[in-house]
Amino acid sequence: MTEPIAYLNGKMIPASKAKIDIFDSGVVLGATVTEMARTFRHKLFRISEHLERLQNSLNYVRFDTGISSAELASILEELAENNTRLINSEDDLGLVLFITAGGIPTYAASPEIQVSRKPTICAHTFPLAFENWSDEMQKGTHVVTPSIRHIPPQCFAPNMKCRSRMHLYLADNEAKMSDPKALALLLDLEGNVTETTRANFMIVENGTIVSPPLNNILPGISRATIRDLAEKIGISFIERTFQVFQVINADEAFTGSTPYCMMPVTKINGLNIGDGKPGPIFQKLISAWSKDVGLDIQKQIHDGAKRRLNNK
Repeated sequence: MTEPIAYLNGKMIPASKAKIDIFDSGVVLGATVTEMARTFRHKLFRISEHLERLQNSLNYVRFDTGISSAELASILEELAENNTRLINSEDDLGLVLFITAGGIPTYAASPEIQVSRKPTICAHTFPLAFENWSDEMQKGTHVVTPSIRHIPPQCFAPNMKCRSRMHLYLADNEAKMSDPKALALLLDLEGNVTETTRANFMIVENGTIVSPPLNNILPGISRATIRDLAEKIGISFIERTFQVFQVINADEAFTGSTPYCMMPVTKINGLNIGDGKPGPIFQKLISAWSKDVGLDIQKQIHDGAKRRLNNK
């Protein structure tokens, strides 16, 4: 098969045929939990940790899939193994897994339509779009704090990875009004920094990495990787609340996210962070990560961007 496959409700099918019903709760209510993993050298990275976080989300929303994490891991490995055969040997895949609460009979077009109340389970892949990150990897990202606030934990736990993301969509749109390339950095109701719309956010103060506490953010797998790498190379990592004042006066800042691993952040609200360039702690960590996975992450993004743009 020359077309990528996807997994949908127990079957591997051509990705173009993977569709969910218009009366699925994921469409009607946004009742969907999700995970995104990636490959390095065509092998899934930290998939057990992604599936552990997924199970925690499923427990929280009370979705009973009837599939164990071990079974899901086998499905995702098969999916990645098949679809990596269709990409360049130097490229890698992103893999998305999402689970909805299932169909809602009330929204079916007629009583004759059979509506399954079982959770919808879907997984699919896509080639990582290196061209989206190449410039920022070299120069750094600009984050902007919009008026939209992070959903408070009194509404639902931010530790759950879900697709109820209208606030993130609105926040990014607002940030891009001041800079089309900016990424929104959300604050909580008290003005504390939480996370960006796509990644965990961290600063560096006097050689120590500072992360917002987990009670207010998603426990990112990339964030955990950064923490583990920092411990391995002797860099302190702590959690505490901080505000925009501390970001402006930080030595450096960066984000952590599955597709690109780490990204330097060099500006906030139009002001330089540190000297306005990617900092030494970032460089040490991305080098350690590269060593850990057996490829130069920055080079893969830079070379992959050129290759993909030349092929368009």
